[in-house]
Amino acid sequence: ANVSATGTGIQKAISFALAQVGDPYLWGGNGPDAWDCSGLMVASFRQIGISLPRRSIEQYTRGTSVQYGQWQPGDLLFYGFSPGSIHHVALYIGGNQIVHASRSGVPVKVAFAPSGGGSDYLGAKRVA
Repeated sequence: ANVSATGTGIQKAISFALAQVGDPYLWGGNGPDAWDCSGLMVASFRQIGISLPRRSIEQYTRGTSVQYGQWQPGDLLFYGFSPGSIHHVALYIGGNQIVHASRSGVPVKVAFAPSGGGSDYLGAKRVA
């Protein structure tokens, strides 16, 4: 699918992710009531016909790189000290904010980008 990042498509993916805010974190969670970080991204982008790999480390191999601070709504922000150590992904929603499923005991939430996803921000990809 070729969906413009400025169009309504990406807003549908973002709206889906935001609708999960408050759901519990679950390692390996694919929804509909509990999520891990990459499972939430897979489900969100499925809403607009974009298929992502299940694991965040594999999601990083998709799309085009986005420079720090040049994020647009729908970009994926990745965390890890190297491409081989990626352990987290979050969805940029605009306004310097991300939505993500961060860790056990913390429900899906909105946080500031990129620090809200962790101290080891690695890079961002635009997949839509």
